Amino acid sequence: MRSNTLTSPALNQMSKTKIFLISSLAILVLTSGVILGKIFFSGKSPDNNVRLVSNTERQDNQKISESRQTAITRAVSKVSPCIVGINVEEVREIQDPFANFWGNDPFFRQFFGDRGQQGPQKQIVRGLGSGYIISSDGYILTNDHVAGNATKISVTLTTGETVSAKLIGSDPNTDVALIKIDKGNLPYLPLGNSDDVIIGEWVIALGNPFGLFEINDQPTVTVGVVSATKMKVAADNRRAYKDMIQTDASINSGNSGGPLVNVDGEVIGMNTIIYTGGNGASGSIGVGFAISINRVRKIMEELKSSGKIERNFNVGFNIQGIDERIAKYYNLDDTKGVIVNQVAKGGAADDAGLKTEDVIIQANGEPIRNEQDILAVVNDLRVGETLKLKVLRSKSEKEIEIKLTAEKK
Repeated sequence: MRSNTLTSPALNQMSKTKIFLISSLAILVLTSGVILGKIFFSGKSPDNNVRLVSNTERQDNQKISESRQTAITRAVSKVSPCIVGINVEEVREIQDPFANFWGNDPFFRQFFGDRGQQGPQKQIVRGLGSGYIISSDGYILTNDHVAGNATKISVTLTTGETVSAKLIGSDPNTDVALIKIDKGNLPYLPLGNSDDVIIGEWVIALGNPFGLFEINDQPTVTVGVVSATKMKVAADNRRAYKDMIQTDASINSGNSGGPLVNVDGEVIGMNTIIYTGGNGASGSIGVGFAISINRVRKIMEELKSSGKIERNFNVGFNIQGIDERIAKYYNLDDTKGVIVNQVAKGGAADDAGLKTEDVIIQANGEPIRNEQDILAVVNDLRVGETLKLKVLRSKSEKEIEIKLTAEKK
């Protein structure tokens, strides 16, 4: 009986412990249910959290896409519709290099005929280049060496349409030509101010290199910086390449006549010539030159009004460069300048008082270091203007003014 009285309290204690555990488990289950219910039914679900992350990524992607739009891409989008590809045909006289030999030798004459009596043969030569629209009524600028001697000109627009063009005027000395197509409401490029060009600023060259414009009716775009300004470039004795903009934007064959634009989409130059490095190479090596647009604008306005620039004059003297031998012979301090080796009797220079052995050191305010310098000055003049020379004569400086008059035909 004693053992039974001792067991009853222990049993009661065990019963209480079980009740406590069951109650705690029930509370835990109820609490978990409440928490899970809030998660699944309160609108703050894991799915929504995933969706929020997705929206954030989408916004970030959009920002990245927007960041790809730069001043350069915006300028290209603005400028591209105004660029044209130009194809030309030109009739040239080709002289048979063996005509005299074949024509005078009885043996070859029996096989090839009397070719020496045929004279130059006419041949159609095709070429291509670039241009850009400068007015809504169809005026287009390009190079003289692209379209100046063309007998047929066709222009391809970025719409894919090809139309005939006519030559309004051309100036071989500055290598500028103005053509026109018979269309209206055209997009056109604004002309900038090349005097404001900054060395090192971004520039864009657009055009038709190697005829690639014809593939998809879109200009090829290359980007670089302005490498130098106010450059004189020796190309030939016919053209006056002065006030040129140098750029490392890639320019190749067929780019001639296309625009060089700044990041505002304004034309600052006309792509014209490149250095290729020689050895038969013809591609860009990163040294290209564009005629400054202020110079082009002046020529274009004259061509539009009169169709040509009157340069039919003769200065009436010949020159040669000065090397160390000539400098020593004439007792000159250095080799800068050019020496007059002939003056036409009764010509403009003779009338102005220029004499042989005069050393020209300045022309129209520009220093003369070599033959190219004075050719650049003279080739840029017009009938009616004055060539002002500063010369050394017997160690003394003299100023001579030559009035340029039209040659009699």
